[in-house]
Amino acid sequence: MNTAVLIPCHNEAQTIAGVVEAFRSALPSATVYVYDNNSKDDTARVAAQAGAIVRHEPAQGKGSVVRRMFLEIEADFYILVDGDGTYDASIAPRMLTIAAEQRLAMLVARRVPASSGAYRRGHQMGNRMFTKSVAILFGASLHDILSGYRVFSRDFVKSFPAFSRGFEIETELTVHALTLRLPVAEIETVYKERPDGSSSKLNKYSDGMRILWTIVTLFKNEQPFVFFSLLSLLFLITSLALAYPVVATFLETGLVPRFPTAILATGLAISALIFFACGLVLDTVTKGRREMKLLHYMNARKRE
Repeated sequence: MNTAVLIPCHNEAQTIAGVVEAFRSALPSATVYVYDNNSKDDTARVAAQAGAIVRHEPAQGKGSVVRRMFLEIEADFYILVDGDGTYDASIAPRMLTIAAEQRLAMLVARRVPASSGAYRRGHQMGNRMFTKSVAILFGASLHDILSGYRVFSRDFVKSFPAFSRGFEIETELTVHALTLRLPVAEIETVYKERPDGSSSKLNKYSDGMRILWTIVTLFKNEQPFVFFSLLSLLFLITSLALAYPVVATFLETGLVPRFPTAILATGLAISALIFFACGLVLDTVTKGRREMKLLHYMNARKRE
C-alpha cells in the first residue's frame, strides 16, 4: 500500500525534524513530503536532513499548500498532518488500517488534549461553534471538523476541488465529504502542547471569521434552496410587518398616508419571490454539480 505523508509547513524549523522522524519511524514504507510555504527560517533544510522530500509552494496559505500537494502527489492513501509537533505519529498505522479496512474516503483524528495547555480555550470554543454549525447545516457526525490530522483515500484526493487558501481548508474538506455522503469516520488521538518557541499560525479572530464565512458560502453553494428560502422568508415576514398598519389604515379610511412604507413593503415582497425562485433554479444546478463531483470520485476509484 503506497502511502504519502503530507506536511504543510511555515516557519516550523524547531519542530519539523521531530515530526518527520516520528512519521518515518511509525510508517517506514511511507514517503514523507514537506511543503515549505515561504518559511523565513531553516524549515526546508532541517526537513530535508531529517529524510523528507521537500518541495515549495509560493502561494501563501495552508489551503494553497494542500491544493498543490493533492495535485502533485500520487499514492493509495494520504496522511495530512501539521508540522508543529502536536499530533501523535504512533497512531498513524492504526488510522491507515481503519481507512483501508472500512474503505473510507476520509478519517479524521479527533483531538483529545494531553494537558490543559495543549488546546487554547478560545480555539476550543471556536471549534465547537464551527463544528455545531456544520452539524446543523450539513448533518455532520464529526466532533472536530478543524483537525489538521487526517487520512484520505486516493479517490477523495483526486476528486477534491480545493478552493480555500488558508486554514478554512479543513472546513472545505469536511463539507465536501458530507455533501457527497462519502464514507467518513473519526478516531481519537492525543493532542500535545507545542514545543517551547513554537507558536500557532492560526489567528482566532481573522481566521475564525474566514472559517465562518467559508461555512456560510458553502451552505449557499451546496444547499441554495434552503439558503434562499430562508432569505425569502425573512424578506416576506418583514414585508408583512411593514404592510400590516398600511393595509389596516386603508381598510378603515380608504387612504394610504404612508405611501413610502407601502412601496418598501411591496419591494420586499417582490424580493422574497425572487429569492425563492433563485433557490429553485440554483438547487437544480447544484444537484447537477454534485452528480458530476460524485462521478469524478467514482471514476478516481475505478483507476485505483
